[in-house]
Amino acid sequence: MKPTSAGIYLKLVAVTMFWGGTFIAGRLIANLMPHMMAAGGRFLVACALLVPLAWKLEGGLPRLTLKQAMATFALGATGIFLYNICFFKALSLMPASRTALLIALNPIVTALAQALFFRERLAPRKWLGILIAFAGAAVIISRGDLQGALHDISQSLGTGELIMFCAVCAWAAYTIIGRHALKGLTPIAATTYATLWGLLLLLIGASTEIADMDWSVLNWQVWASIVYLGAFGTAVGFVWYYEGVQTLGAARTAVFNNLVPVFGVTFGALMLGEPILPSMITGGLLVIAGVTLTNR
Repeated sequence: MKPTSAGIYLKLVAVTMFWGGTFIAGRLIANLMPHMMAAGGRFLVACALLVPLAWKLEGGLPRLTLKQAMATFALGATGIFLYNICFFKALSLMPASRTALLIALNPIVTALAQALFFRERLAPRKWLGILIAFAGAAVIISRGDLQGALHDISQSLGTGELIMFCAVCAWAAYTIIGRHALKGLTPIAATTYATLWGLLLLLIGASTEIADMDWSVLNWQVWASIVYLGAFGTAVGFVWYYEGVQTLGAARTAVFNNLVPVFGVTFGALMLGEPILPSMITGGLLVIAGVTLTNR
């Protein structure tokens, strides 16, 4: 039976809630586990769900051509491997709420990369949206003290912010590769193959971290966070988001992404006791407004 629009809207809100919660789960384990081991655990869970799901929904995974294999490997290397290493590292250095606000720049960096590398023309409205979004990011990063940041940028722009920007760039690359390099693969097949490639890279990296792992710190919260990241933050989130794209279209579905930083900041305050600064609210609203204007 085809899902109703109301049901799809509820699922998309749930997806953004799941993705907002990934910053909390990631924060809980970022300082307790080596980052490639943490990411590897996340995608072990995700693969355990995505592979059977691909068989159920599409009758299995298709045989890849060389071009498709290279494209899905690139997806895994950028959106799974690099993004998650940066994601966990940034969360070990920054509050979850601050990290969630910065990740909202993903569509802006993607639009700029499209214009730079693929000569995609950006209308004046899109440029205005980009400027507004980056102004909001500047407010967030500087904690509202733009003048002080201009005087000494090192007071505001730390290692965590730089690593989070690397994560944003990795996700922009993942998005662009998915748009331009994949032919003949469904989103579920492409995502499953990308997850498998990314998991392979993460497991290779995690093998170098096992000696540094303190297994005594892995309480039930750590294991629950890994399962949450893999099941809800990855597998369920993707499937429900894809249902939204099929039913509502990509543009209308993408609007829901603006709720991710809202949930991230809210959960950070409620679950981790992180403060909500006026600069975070002002900057977050500017970023959301800029993204909405750019993607309109």
